[in-house]
Amino acid sequence: MYRAIISGTGLFTPEHIITNAELVESFNKYVALYNARNAERIAAGEITALQESSVEFIEKASGIKQRYVLEKTGVLDPERMYPRFTERPDDELSLEAEIAVAAAREALAAAGKTAADIDGVICAAANMQRAYPAMAIEIQQELGINGFAFDMNVACSSATFGIQQAADAVRCGSARAVLVVNPEITSAHLEWRDRDCHFIFGDVATAVVVERAELASPSAAQKWEVLGTKLATQFSNNIRNNFGFMNSAEDSDPNARDKKFRQEGRKVFKEVVPIAAAHIEGHLDTLGIKPTDVRRYWLHQANLGMNQLVGKKLLGREATADDAPIILDEFANTASAGSVIAFHRHNADLAAGDLGVICSFGAGYSVGSVVVRKL
Repeated sequence: MYRAIISGTGLFTPEHIITNAELVESFNKYVALYNARNAERIAAGEITALQESSVEFIEKASGIKQRYVLEKTGVLDPERMYPRFTERPDDELSLEAEIAVAAAREALAAAGKTAADIDGVICAAANMQRAYPAMAIEIQQELGINGFAFDMNVACSSATFGIQQAADAVRCGSARAVLVVNPEITSAHLEWRDRDCHFIFGDVATAVVVERAELASPSAAQKWEVLGTKLATQFSNNIRNNFGFMNSAEDSDPNARDKKFRQEGRKVFKEVVPIAAAHIEGHLDTLGIKPTDVRRYWLHQANLGMNQLVGKKLLGREATADDAPIILDEFANTASAGSVIAFHRHNADLAAGDLGVICSFGAGYSVGSVVVRKL
């Protein structure tokens, strides 16, 4: 068995920002149009009038202040309320592959690696642009990597699940190094017309290089030994998206509410927090590590309150920004990429020997944790 390390990370951030104020202005215009167009049905009690949103509501509910998106004009158009993307021909690089490649190149540079050093690519994300060919194989082709590539989807836990698959491949010797990419175009599956969730997501892509410790480049900006990984799933319908290839065969409405992201937010909060905290604590216990011995937790970035409560359960006190950095105020929820962004942005100040936990949790329910030590 070989020792597996994380030797490089990368982050692609879209150029467009939507602030809460912009989002609320657009949403409230949509609400006014909807209520005016349906005034008679609302008065007759057939349907319920929509409520306006507010900056205060969004920040109190989530801690989110803005989000990055690949396209904002369509999202902010009250007559549309979703992005405007141009369909690309099959011989042109797909949009999801494009942002993954950008993050991947940064991760490879940070690790001091070239395409020739990588034996596998895992594209782990909450949503894939298409069913096949696999996004991972297109990304592999664009980067000039030989070996294998495959897609995997465990919703917001995809990144940590992908890191475990990469670490296992490295440990057993089937790969020298594996590139894990997490391209998240969440703006395309978010229902921007739903007050309870219209503010949640943002677009981004992250990448991680996992490789054999003895093959790490002296120029690598960081070296984190993977001490252990642990994955768990428990079925729940509380976070769901029913969009898929069978919709047309079922003669269902492709624009129906259930064909985009939806959740029972209060139930998710109540149920996922104890699941995530217990998962991390149990994982650390198997490694002989106390939660208070961990220098930093890089948690899934879905909701400020959730992260604060998970931190408190683990540490027995309020977790500080140093204990568990928050990036969702800037990026919003970026699905699988959130914990990797936190790790990417907030690890340089740790010292050799410091312990950390990368943890993601989400639909499924699913939870994955990666315990690392800085070398």
